[in-house]
Amino acid sequence: MKTISTYLVFVLICIITNSVVAQDNYKDKIQDLTEQKEKITQEEKDALKDEVEAIDKRLERGNINNEEAAELKEDAARRRALNIENRLAIIDNKIALLERNKEDVLGEENSSINRDEEAGVIINIDDDVSIKIDDEEWDIYFDKSKYDRRTYSDLVFAFGLNNAIIKGQSLNDTPYKVWGSRFFEIGWTWRTRVFNKTNFMRFHYGFSFQFNGLKSQDNLYYVVDDEGKTVQTPFAYPLRKSKLRMDNLVFPVHFEFGPFKTSRSEHRIRYSLKNQFRIGLGAYGGFNMGTRQKLKYNQDGSNRKTTIKGGLNSSPFIYGLSGYMGVNCFSVYVKYDLNPIFRSPSDEQRNISFGLRFAI
Repeated sequence: MKTISTYLVFVLICIITNSVVAQDNYKDKIQDLTEQKEKITQEEKDALKDEVEAIDKRLERGNINNEEAAELKEDAARRRALNIENRLAIIDNKIALLERNKEDVLGEENSSINRDEEAGVIINIDDDVSIKIDDEEWDIYFDKSKYDRRTYSDLVFAFGLNNAIIKGQSLNDTPYKVWGSRFFEIGWTWRTRVFNKTNFMRFHYGFSFQFNGLKSQDNLYYVVDDEGKTVQTPFAYPLRKSKLRMDNLVFPVHFEFGPFKTSRSEHRIRYSLKNQFRIGLGAYGGFNMGTRQKLKYNQDGSNRKTTIKGGLNSSPFIYGLSGYMGVNCFSVYVKYDLNPIFRSPSDEQRNISFGLRFAI
């Protein structure tokens, strides 16, 4: 924290320069106040919209009846209209005061230094901190407005198509069925506002269970050969299904960007992401909890089913890149494993997924 002497030097500088600066900036202040009038009306309208939506949700849940909902909406609309009227009146009075007195305005709230016979000298350091100094003492004041809580949590799930990128092959040439290879993911994330006074950037972190499936074509299944290499080879009987499934526990982290809405009341500032576009970029890392191969085939006229657990030399550690973009809780989602599915000396295959992601 700055020393008292530093603040006193700042006071002397402000006193000397205040009269000179005031002559040039009072017109700018009038312009700023005029722009604030439009913001005030929009803020109150947005706040009323949020209140009405909250009342409708209470009505849908059966917490209130139609008459009570109508009364609450009417009361909210009346209160917001009065708020607009009162707040605009304050701005109009400030503009009239500046226009009438130009730079010679006593006790102006917007100046960096204010004088009051009872309060002494008040210095506005920024939006949150002010310093009051009189003949006997000095004190520091903090903004009492309560900002929206910093962290929220979401249930996240995603699903879509799965495939693998194989070294030396295009995605169209992989030995997996496109529509038969799917993934599913479910987890829990926390999103924390990076900056205190803006919600433009959010940090997402949490954990997820991923289930990646790859369905083989051409009557093939996986084995480990004599050299310890995981390869696909023809099965001895006609296969009706040959599917490899990898179950992972990962810990994703994303930086999310996008616009937001701000609603203000007398003592509270809230940020809303409703109907706003968002984009998230990040990575994940974790562990392979198990790999299994499911085979369904015909043997001597009988339908048989076999599940082979483990033993395929799969990578124990999972790590990759992921991203999403969308509106509200709905987004398009892609993730790509940087680790190979099978450890060396197997052919390098890396899992890739495309799908939809929901955060609720």
